[in-house]
Formats: sequence, structure tokens, C-alpha cells
Amino acid sequence: SAPFTPRTVMIGGKAAPGYYMAKQIIKLFNRVGTVVNSDPTVGDKLKVVFLTNYRVTLAEKIMPAADLSEQISTAGTEASGTGNMKFMLNGGLTIGTLDGANVEMAEEMGNDNIFIFGMTVDDVEVVQAKGYNAYEYYNNCPELKQVIDMIKDGFFTPGNENEFKDVVDLLLGNDRFLTLADYKSYIAAQDEVSATYNNTSKWAEMAIHNIASSGKFSSDRTIAEYAREIWGIEPDYKKLPHPHEDGSKETTPE
Repeated sequence: SAPFTPRTVMIGGKAAPGYYMAKQIIKLFNRVGTVVNSDPTVGDKLKVVFLTNYRVTLAEKIMPAADLSEQISTAGTEASGTGNMKFMLNGGLTIGTLDGANVEMAEEMGNDNIFIFGMTVDDVEVVQAKGYNAYEYYNNCPELKQVIDMIKDGFFTPGNENEFKDVVDLLLGNDRFLTLADYKSYIAAQDEVSATYNNTSKWAEMAIHNIASSGKFSSDRTIAEYAREIWGIEPDYKKLPHPHEDGSKETTPE
């Protein structure tokens, strides 16, 4: 009976055969899903779904239907992707760090229309210079400690409590992504997401701003910019001839 905004959390990803930690993270997500989805107390308030064999044809169905896109890489660690832009174009709001294309998206739509959390690149550099100690965050946040301990103690893996020992050791040891440092900010942003979602007019307004601000990310603009700034050529609108046609028959659309 506790107040909770119902959610279905979907994650899609693939791991190369030799990428052990990625495979462990995918496995952990599925173990969590098994526990959550079968908990009668949770019921229909929360569902956890792993999207098997995530690919373009599946994304074409997921992206138009999604309400929220999570783009949560640590600031300064990821190259710009395009998935977040596709969610934006389809009216899905974003919760994310100031990393990759999230930065440009926030500039276009305004910070009031995106849920930004976590460290900036400057903040990350300060933490790294000081020396990141995951145990500071683990010991100073009871909720976070409980989450890590549930994984470590086998709550999600009855009979095999050490199954995800390597994941826990990474989070508390040599985690170059500084994951625990962003935890409190992430949870606060998710609380803001829930409150906003329950205000349907505000959510709709933000979705409209997202769609209306997505023009910059069109492939036409991108290729034209590449042409001018990288390839040193000026785009034109001449229609290229068919490979088997005479090149002299090029036409320009009216």
C-alpha cells in the first residue's frame, strides 16, 4: 500500500564472449528480475525485463513506447551514442549524467526538460585526484549498503551467495567508473521522475519540448556538418545518377 509509481524497467545489452564482467552484470540483472517479478508484495508495481537479443528491429518497437530513457554513464567516460536522441525524438524523457550526447540534448531542450544527475567531468577529476574510495559511499549510505549487501549475501542467488562476488569486489574495489559516487544523486533524480510522471500535464509538456528540440540531431544536419567541417566539401541537392545511367542526366529537384 506504500505510494509507488508503477514501472517496468527494461534493459537490453550484449556481451562479447570474453567480456566476463559484462556477462556477470547481465546475469545479475536477470537474477534480480526473477526475484522482483515473483514477489507477491511487489505485484504489478514493478517489473524487470531483460530484452534478449536487443537489436534495431526491437528498438523500433521499444523507443516509440518508452516513457523514460536512462543514459547513466559516468561523466567523461562515454562517446556520444544515438539511442538517447531516438528516445528524445519519440517523446521519451531522459534521466542521465552530463556525458556524451546528453550534454547537447540538454543544451537544446533546456535543463528543465531533462533529469540530470551525478558528477560533472570536473567533479570526476576532483574525486580521482583525491583518490576514489568506494567504501566512503558504501558506509555513509545505509540504503546503498543494503543494496550491495543483498548482492554479496546471495539474496538474489539462493544457494550460491558467491555468484556475484566479482561484481561486488569491482564496485567496492577498482571501479574506474566511480559508480557508488553517483548513487544518491541518481536516486534523488528517480524520485523527481516519479513525481513528475504523476503530473501528467507537466510530463506531456516536457515530452513536447523534447520532440520539438530534436531537430539538431537529424542525419541531414549531421552529414552536412561533416561535409563542411571534416571533408571540406559543400553539400548540394543534386540527385546522383543510378550506377547504370549516364552521369550527364543528373537532375536537381524542384
